[in-house]
This record gives sequence, C-alpha cells and structure tokens, in this order.
Amino acid sequence: MQKLSLLDIILLGMTNFALYVGAGNIIFPPILGLQSGDKVTLTTIGFLLTGVGLPVIAAIALARVKGDLNEITRPIGLKAGLAASVICYLCIGPLYAIPRTATVSFELTAAPFLPFDNLLPWYSALYFIIALLFALYPNKILDTVGKILSPLKIAALLVLVLAGVFLIPGEGSSAQGPFVDGAFAQGIINGYLTLDTLASLAFGIVIVEAIRSRGVSEGKATVRYATISGCLAGIGFITIYLGLFHIGYSSYSLIPEASNGAQVLGAYVHYAFGAAGSIFLALLIGIACLVTAIGLICACASYFSHITKLGYRTYVFIFALFSGLIANLGLTELIKISVPILIAIYPMFIVLVFGSFVIPFLRKPSQVIAPTALLALIFGLNDALESLALSPLPAALKQALPLYQDSLSWLLPCVMLFVILSLYDHLRKAQA
Repeated sequence: MQKLSLLDIILLGMTNFALYVGAGNIIFPPILGLQSGDKVTLTTIGFLLTGVGLPVIAAIALARVKGDLNEITRPIGLKAGLAASVICYLCIGPLYAIPRTATVSFELTAAPFLPFDNLLPWYSALYFIIALLFALYPNKILDTVGKILSPLKIAALLVLVLAGVFLIPGEGSSAQGPFVDGAFAQGIINGYLTLDTLASLAFGIVIVEAIRSRGVSEGKATVRYATISGCLAGIGFITIYLGLFHIGYSSYSLIPEASNGAQVLGAYVHYAFGAAGSIFLALLIGIACLVTAIGLICACASYFSHITKLGYRTYVFIFALFSGLIANLGLTELIKISVPILIAIYPMFIVLVFGSFVIPFLRKPSQVIAPTALLALIFGLNDALESLALSPLPAALKQALPLYQDSLSWLLPCVMLFVILSLYDHLRKAQA
C-alpha cells in the first residue's frame, strides 16, 4: 500500500497531536494569559510563533529526512551532531519534559482532591509504572493513542475551549512585570518552554514509523504524509492555545496570585463546571499528560538503544525510574531550573532546523551551518548565564546587543553570519 486513506491521514494527525499535547501545552498559556493582561494579544502571537510555528517547521524538516535526526545535525560533524542529538533527547526526556508531565498531572488530577500535601512521590510512582507498561510495547501505541485516547483528549480540550468562550469569570488585568514593555518577546521566550521544537525532532521517527506501519514505504509519500500530519497537529495547537490564553486572561479575578498555569486551570474548571467538572477534566488531562510521557519514553528509549549496546526495554526502565525521581522537585521549581537549559540549547537547534532546508543549495553546508550553530550556542549559553545573573559580559556590550534583555541576542548575529557565509559559499560555487 502506497497511499493512506483519508481516515488514516486524520488518525495520523490525531496521533501526532496527542503525542504533543502534554504538560507544557497545558500549563503555559493560562499563566501567560493571566499575567499579560491587556497585552494578551501580543503575548499570544509571540507564543504561537515559537510554540506552534517552530515545531511545525521542525516536523517538516524531520519529514524531509524521513525522521532521521542525524541528517539534521550532520552539517556540524558526526561527534558534535551526536552530542547535539543526545542533548535534544535528554531535554525532551528524563531531565525535564517527561517528569514535567507527571507534576502537571498531579497538580490537576490529584492535588485538588487529596487531603495531604506530600503525596507527589506516591502519585509519580504509580504514574510512571503505568507509563512504563505502555512504553514496553511501542508497536501498539498508534492504535491505542490514535483511535482511543486522541478522540478523548481532543473532545475534552474542545469542551474546555468552548467553556472559555461562553463561561467567562471576568475581565483581565493590566499587564504585569516584564509583560508591560515586552509582551511579544515574553510570548516568544515562553513558547520555548513547551519544548515542542525539540519534541518534533524526537517524535519525527515515531510518526514516520507509524506511516510505514500502514504499508507506505515510498520515500516521497512518507515525507508528504508526515508533513500533513505535522500541519494538522499545528492547526489543533492554535485552536487549543487561543482558548487557553483566553481562559488565563479572564481568570484574573479567580486567582490573581497564581504562580503557574496548573493553578489557573484548576481555579477555572472549578468555577465553570463545579466539582463534577473538575473530576472529569482532571481525568482527561491526566490521560493527556500520560500519553505524552509514554511517547517521550518510547522515543528516547528507541534512540539510545540504537546508539548504545543497551536494549530498548532497559532504557524504558531507566528513563521511567529517573523521570520519577526528577518529578519530585515540584512543578514551579522544575520550570525555574529548566529555563537556563532551554535558553542555552534552543538557538542551536533552531539554526540546525532552518539550516536543513538550505542544504541542497549549498556547496559545503558544514562550512555555513556549523559556524552559525556554534555562534548560536555561544550566545545561548551567555543568555542562560544572564538569566542566572552570571553573565561575564560588560554592561555596555549588553546594551549594544539587540534583543539582549529578551534572551534573543543570538538572533541577529546568527542571521548575519548565516547570510555572509551563504553568499561566500555561493561565490565559491560560481567560481568552481
């Protein structure tokens, strides 16, 4: 079979969407909507650019190379590419994204109904035992996620979005803190924190294998269906994000001192649906987070089993256990720790993703993409140090760099270097 039916394409898009919709997709928009207040439109646009635009572009980039991340990192060399890939999988795996799904699930599904405050360790243990049992059998994920869990998740999220439109608690406040003068930049930066750009690089192979499991083996058809799948997931994200931003904006009167989006959502569903609605939504959001955790464990275990001598199932056990330990740091603390790491590595991966599209037009891609990726990493590391108040740069230089205060100082220098090196490569190609 070389052609998917319309139902298969829809199922593939729903599976893709279901894998992505996890912790970050749920917690960040509501808190941003609440804190950005009357600047919510600018924040939303910025968030969609990095929270949806970049992941879709990354998904297309992976589709073009049939899900092989090594092809994306190839221009920076085998060893550097391997290191970049390992960093990618660790960040979307046990170091942050996987445990984050457990903490969000706990705050939304268990914490509101439990009389004790110290039950996260027990909850995370049960959570990762379930995730482990599913991840041990990756061949069954397409049918269980795409045919059963995806429709449930989509239905629940649509109910939540529609409620946000018709059941409005009140008006939003004025913009707070950094949103007053930097709402757009704050949206862009927080779009990073969904980790979906890195997740696209990891989930690419999962989607490609799902397509192949339906009998599609021809390369161009695989690329086409993977691209369609990514675009369908992107449309779903935009719809859900708009609703979650609106919920956060209108929930200021319910919980003005909220410190994370889980608290905002918890307050809103109790207002809109009461206790019964909170239980229903809690169960479905718990499923949403669990499915993402399962997909991430599968992706990480598959990758590391291919580059080392340990088997797939061994890595499933390792990542499930380690993620359970990390999850017990707590949600708010986990986000604080993750910000410097994400700020440091994201510029490099953005360069690699966009660079993959121009490889066919370059004489020597490594001489263009590798220096640009290195520069992006250097700027990213400095921005990470700046977020910790440890940057070694003098104040005068910081003021001279465009977008420095928004942790985007890497953007203009990298674009300029990429253009200069591309022009030089083109001239050398013309002379050859």
